[in-house]
Amino acid sequence: MEGSHPSSPALGSGLRALASVEQLRETPMRLGMNTVKILVADDHDIIRRGLKQLLTSRPGWEVCGEAKTGREAVALVEQLKPEIVVMDISMPDLNGLEAARRIHKSFPKIGILILSLHFSDQLVRDIVEAGARAYIMKSDADRDLVSAVEALANHRTFFTSRAAEMLLNGFANNNSVPDPEAHLRNRLTSREREIVQLLAEGKSSKEVAVALGISVKTAETHRANIMRKLEMHSVSEVVRYAVKNQIIEA
Repeated sequence: MEGSHPSSPALGSGLRALASVEQLRETPMRLGMNTVKILVADDHDIIRRGLKQLLTSRPGWEVCGEAKTGREAVALVEQLKPEIVVMDISMPDLNGLEAARRIHKSFPKIGILILSLHFSDQLVRDIVEAGARAYIMKSDADRDLVSAVEALANHRTFFTSRAAEMLLNGFANNNSVPDPEAHLRNRLTSREREIVQLLAEGKSSKEVAVALGISVKTAETHRANIMRKLEMHSVSEVVRYAVKNQIIEA
């Protein structure tokens, strides 16, 4: 269920969908024998295998591709054109949120399901704002994965009950606790958020330049701008920021 913050168009449409939160889980699949192409993205092989096993247990569902990083997921979406992407939020090179933003921008009709080990109000906001229409905890995948994909395949949304309640009560009433770092995050461009992750993963300016196909000077300029916008003075501060905001895993 897409949630919504009054100032965000992406979230605005979510509130209307959230009105049917209780009916969502009972929606039957209406796809007949149509094949549903699903892309799975997670950097752990064993988790990808488990997700694939759950998904392919349903007649007509096909896992058309697998990705280990967010960047791979974006490239495979462009190549394979799946109907649904099931994606971990914490992946190297490009995290699930940034990948979701890119996929949603280029292919807004693709249903995106985000998986996470952790829960927070701000994380749910970020997921919805990134364009994902479904979110479940990894610990609940056995119970919720199939239902979430069914919902997306039927052009509906699916969030855990805790996230749905937060979206309804928090966003609808605009009374959720403000995030003190939100104004800092919103200062960063998509490219800068991408570089934050690479820096937090320990890459040098030269390695960032090679990874992104830009000059070392441009990478260093981005790095300086990131430090200024986040009001930070060292890479260790960037690492702590990245861990706190689930850009990388601790």
